[in-house]
Amino acid sequence: QVQLVQSGGGSVQAGGSLRLSCAASDVRLSIYTTGWFRQVQGKEREFVAASFWSDTYTNYADSVKGRFTISRDNGKNTVYLQMNSLKPEDTAVYSCAITRKRNLVTMKLWEEYDYWGQGTQVTVSS
Repeated sequence: QVQLVQSGGGSVQAGGSLRLSCAASDVRLSIYTTGWFRQVQGKEREFVAASFWSDTYTNYADSVKGRFTISRDNGKNTVYLQMNSLKPEDTAVYSCAITRKRNLVTMKLWEEYDYWGQGTQVTVSS
């Protein structure tokens, strides 16, 4: 059974950094597109970042470009989201997800993903 287990997150002051991890079981992450999404209560889920082909192809939301980095360790079967220069508006529940599809456009759409992590809260205070 495919499982994505997230770790990391928490609370940080503006300007700080956090790293989220997403460890996969019963699936080889190297052949999947991996994505990160976030959601604020009462708002729609928002694309953050995604990658495929061992991060050869990456896509970032404009709001996080230059501050967040998606990466993976195929040996550990884990994908990461390094978040630097955090802002209060980055506060949300962050979720990782994977899909077998590889498309630079649709990788931004949460509906294209098949498996999801449990979500983790990130809170940035001003």
